[in-house]
Formats: sequence, C-alpha cells, structure tokens
Amino acid sequence: MKAIVCVKQVPDTSGKVAVKPDGTLDRASMATITNPDDLSALEAALELKEQTGCEVVVVSMGPFTAEGMLRECIARGADRAVLISGREFGGSDTFATSQIIAAGINKIGVGPEDVVFCGRQAIDGDTAQVGPQIAEKLHLPQVTYVAGIKKEGDSLICKRMLEDGYMTLKVKTPCLLTCIKELNTPRYMSVSGIFECYSKPLEIFDYPALKDDPLIETDTIGLKGSPTNVFKSFTPPQKGAGTMVESASALVGILNEKHLI
Repeated sequence: MKAIVCVKQVPDTSGKVAVKPDGTLDRASMATITNPDDLSALEAALELKEQTGCEVVVVSMGPFTAEGMLRECIARGADRAVLISGREFGGSDTFATSQIIAAGINKIGVGPEDVVFCGRQAIDGDTAQVGPQIAEKLHLPQVTYVAGIKKEGDSLICKRMLEDGYMTLKVKTPCLLTCIKELNTPRYMSVSGIFECYSKPLEIFDYPALKDDPLIETDTIGLKGSPTNVFKSFTPPQKGAGTMVESASALVGILNEKHLI
C-alpha cells in the first residue's frame, strides 16, 4: 500500500511579492515554502502510515530548487521523493500540470489500496483545480475539502467541509483526497529525519521518462498545451493611512462634509 502525496513549492507570500516588468512573478528573488495545504496532506499520509505501515511517496513538479522542499518532506517521515522536472513542462497551467503529474503518478503506480493526497489548493494560484483534475485523469474517485479521515477496510470514511457544515462520505480505494488545513496539525521535521533525509535518493522524472505515457503529448503539456494563461500579475497599491474618529458625532460631521448623509 502506498500514500502518494502531491506537494508544491510556492512563494512565501508573507513577505514582499516581487513582480517583473512584464507582469510575471519574479520567483527567483522570493523566498519559497511548502504549500501549507500540502503539509496537511502529507501529515494525513504519515498518520495513515502509522496505522497501516504503508509507504509514503511525495511528488512535486517544478525546478531542481524544489529538492530542498522534498528533502524536508523526507525529514518529516516520507519514504521516497520524486521530482518531475523538465523544460518541456515549463509554462503549464492547471490542465497541463495535472496531465504531467498524473503521468508521474502512473509511473510510480497506483495499487488497489493506494491513496493519493493533495492539498486543497496552492496559495500562489488559489484555483483548487489540480487535485480534482489529477483524479479525473487517473480515473479515481475523489473527495475534496477533507477535514477528517478514518480507514475502514478497503474504504475511507471522510468528513468533507461544506460552506454551512460537514458531510460524511465513504470512498473505496484507490482514491484521491484533497485536504484542508483544518484536517490536522503538520508535524515538524525530526532530528534523525534531518540527518537521514540526504541519504535517500531523489528520483527525477524528466520528459524522456514520461513521454511514453498517453497523457504526455506536445499539445497537452507546457505552454502549448495550456488553454489558459495569466495575462498579468501585479502588486496592489497600498491603502492610505486611516483616520481615527474619537466619537460618533465626529463621524457624522465627516460624513456630512462628504455629502454621504
């Protein structure tokens, strides 16, 4: 049994967001972190490992700088790390990205008891599309916005968050789950894990390694295979300083001056 976890390296938006003159994000000048929802997905996989002894495999698509993030996932308890990287994959939108990651998961192999975990969404795109698209391309049943997981035989009992409450669903494995941060509290890296994380090999899936998968075609990956693209990214202007109002009568006076009342 395997728990396959999709993780993404994203810009640290708690700091300054740098934008190039052409309107694209200047990722090279920004600090990066592991996408927060993906850490909850990893923690869910590690908890499943503690219950069942399954193998935890983390998968990420991105540049070679993502190696550090994958090593951190191993230090948290993952068994294997796979980086999907190649110039042919550059410029992919969510559709093309899900094609590539699904092909990578196909190469890892999905068994009858396996579970694919994804974060609900990435903080740099906020689309929440890649996880469900991977499920569709792998022909797996899926549960999104998972806030609770319990294994029961060959099925998982999932608590799914709704806008006004929760619903309980039973899904058979293999399946895909997208996890929200309320699901758990991600664990820290262990000291022994930090020492051992570089002793495990990092597997690289480049274009030649995946090109024989039916999902990988020149018109379904990269910029050419992306039906959508970001026209422009920009940093919104800062709001001006606010005005402190000492009393209700002062507020009424200001509103009167502006002819708002």
